[in-house]
Amino acid sequence: MTVETVRLEVADGVGTVRLDRPPMNALDTALQDRLHELADEAGRREDVRSVVLYGGEKVFAAGADIKEMEAMSHADMVARSRRLQDSFTAVARIPKPVVAAVTGYALGGGCELALCADVRIAGERAKFGQPEIQLGLIPGAGGTQRLARLVGPSRAKDLIFTGRQVKADEALALGLADRVVPDDEVHSEAHAWAAKLARGPAMALRAAKESIDVGLEADLDTGLALERNWFAGLFATEDSAIGMRSFVENGPGKADFT
Repeated sequence: MTVETVRLEVADGVGTVRLDRPPMNALDTALQDRLHELADEAGRREDVRSVVLYGGEKVFAAGADIKEMEAMSHADMVARSRRLQDSFTAVARIPKPVVAAVTGYALGGGCELALCADVRIAGERAKFGQPEIQLGLIPGAGGTQRLARLVGPSRAKDLIFTGRQVKADEALALGLADRVVPDDEVHSEAHAWAAKLARGPAMALRAAKESIDVGLEADLDTGLALERNWFAGLFATEDSAIGMRSFVENGPGKADFT
């Protein structure tokens, strides 16, 4: 019987992508490939309206499977590196709100996976880091790009050049974490965030995410054009009709989106 090291669990509109490869959720190639499949599935499924990335109560993910990588040649990694990045990019491009619930270590590939989320909620004992430099490597699953875009190039260079780990309070100060809560509340806080958005207008949330993410990679005029097209297009959706009608009849914040 095949053991699922990552799975998608769906309840009440929230899809939880659960890493389950004890003891440290090392991200081997099989897990990476399955992660890609589940990210695509979460994006397609109508019963998934928001997503939580979760590694369990003790650890988010402590990085790649180093034993597996050590056995790979240069040619092997040339062939593999695109699939590695594509797996994480598939998570980043889920067209729905995504929150990472970070407990314990989020190092290397684990940190890079957390960077693919829209929001990161961390436990008080969580630790983030990109220690690849200590292996004579650099981050290869998007860390040099997503980390620099999130916290700025100087802070990203400090973390990547030194390979040091940062505790939750420093991660919060850097902007690497968005909220720090007690360790036993990480999953419930993340799920509550996702559940609230699961009740929101799906197309508008998708439009907002794409406008921000794609717009940040383009010049201002291109970003404004994308925003303008989405804004006008949303007037054709049922959710916009529901939202505006509810506002007129009942005031703000009371719409029941379908």
